[in-house]
Amino acid sequence: MNEWKEYRFSEFVNINPAVALKANEEYSFVEMKDLEDGNKYCKPKTKKIKGGGAKFQNGDTLFARITPCLENGKICQVKDLENKVGFGSSEYYVFRGNPGVSDTEFVYYLSRWDDVREHAEINLDGTSGRQRVPKACFDDLVIHMPPLSEQTAIASILSSLDNKIDLLHRQNTTLEKMAETLFRQWFVEEAKEEWETMHLSQIANFLNGLACQKFPPKNEFDKLPVLKIKELSSGITENSDWATTDIKPEYIVRNGDIIFAWSASLMVKIWNGQDCILNQHLFKVASENFPKWFYYLWCKYHLKKFIAIAKAHATTMGHIKRADLEEAKVLIPSREELTTMTEQAEPLIEKIIINNSQNSTLNALRDTLLPKLMSGEVRVSEFYNVKNCNYGKRTN
Repeated sequence: MNEWKEYRFSEFVNINPAVALKANEEYSFVEMKDLEDGNKYCKPKTKKIKGGGAKFQNGDTLFARITPCLENGKICQVKDLENKVGFGSSEYYVFRGNPGVSDTEFVYYLSRWDDVREHAEINLDGTSGRQRVPKACFDDLVIHMPPLSEQTAIASILSSLDNKIDLLHRQNTTLEKMAETLFRQWFVEEAKEEWETMHLSQIANFLNGLACQKFPPKNEFDKLPVLKIKELSSGITENSDWATTDIKPEYIVRNGDIIFAWSASLMVKIWNGQDCILNQHLFKVASENFPKWFYYLWCKYHLKKFIAIAKAHATTMGHIKRADLEEAKVLIPSREELTTMTEQAEPLIEKIIINNSQNSTLNALRDTLLPKLMSGEVRVSEFYNVKNCNYGKRTN
């Protein structure tokens, strides 16, 4: 590793580089909520420039500098910007590679490295509710970095994994839309008067989660992370709570289970993470009489109405009640028709679940490789040797 050099982070990375935007022109706009942990790219909107805030161009990294966004991993790279530039919140830093020193794509992965994030968190300053990372702290972070050619190769390895993850996410979005289109065709546009009507609570079991704080781990082996509303949105993290597995097995959530958040941020989701334990304010939805696609899409169909009900109930935290499930009507086709529908809809949902499982594997591989490649513990040549089953000599 003799060719690796030490830099101050602020020397290696161009922080908040200058970007020129014209008044009254339309550019991409990125809010803090557009930065989603686990997604490499954010989803910009188009707005006319008004006032200050961060300014950036395609390829730049947006790094949240405020609590709790920093701890929640709000770090994204921007692409597909209107006029190739954009603007947004002043509560994130813009990172870019320095010409001749650092590769801009590599800088994105560097910003996700725990060494950088932990340094930022340690240096948070201000009141407890709104602490921010001071720019000056990046002068104190010393990093040992590879030459440009190796930076590019490292970024290529990690980007290939992220590109596959992004592709699977986009496939799942398409599959969801296809399933919802079929559902609307069958049960809205072409619904038959002779079909039986039941309530949502009659077609599936809505199992409410446990008060998991009452079930702490008994040891370091027989435990699982707790699935709360936050984890349903962002996945299991190192900050997730844990509970004992000494509970009834139906409270364990596995990949492919249907989870319905009935309080606060209402949502219906096919769980796409590791095994975990169902917390209160979440339903695990299952049925012995109807296929998964059927009760999943009916839950999604009624979701807008449930969100409206929750807002009407809201005091400190909006929610729905079981009585609301009993008021939500479901149309039941004949067994023959349901079988025909299942032949079309079930493969779409099963493919989503398979993609989710593959994405979990790819995410784990990327998260394992990233710190090893950044620190030089694994070198690029070694990675390709292992990948090609050619176990050559280490280069470091």
